[in-house]
Amino acid sequence: MNSLYRHLMFSTLLMLFTEGSFAQSIVGKWKTIDDSSGKERSIVEIYKTGDKYFGKIVKLFREPGEPQDPLCVECKGEKKDKRILGMEIITNLEYDPKDEEYTDGEILDPENGNVYDCKIWLDESGKLKVRGYLYFLYRTQTWLPADS
Repeated sequence: MNSLYRHLMFSTLLMLFTEGSFAQSIVGKWKTIDDSSGKERSIVEIYKTGDKYFGKIVKLFREPGEPQDPLCVECKGEKKDKRILGMEIITNLEYDPKDEEYTDGEILDPENGNVYDCKIWLDESGKLKVRGYLYFLYRTQTWLPADS
């Protein structure tokens, strides 16, 4: 009986640990916030394909008088002059279980067309930290969970 009890306790703890790990996923919709104004900018949906993570813009928050469906005029290559709404801006992130981060991907800033190395992680409060790198310089944004 004692052995059975220990086995059940171990199994229960393992299940709780595993469920907690899944709760830390970045998959879902995230609200981006403008660094200077503090206003909502967009909703980015992050999804998994195979072993990699990607993100696309699914909603834009635009002011009256601004183009409501803008093109990425600053982008280069195949994304030049394409619609920003629906555009994949995060590519090829991989989960690093050791550091509990998503790394080795890239992120596009449609405002200036630049592509940066990217790293993403969740902070203790459930907010998403998104860091873009250019050489040794970086900028980190905080994205908030978006209501569905």
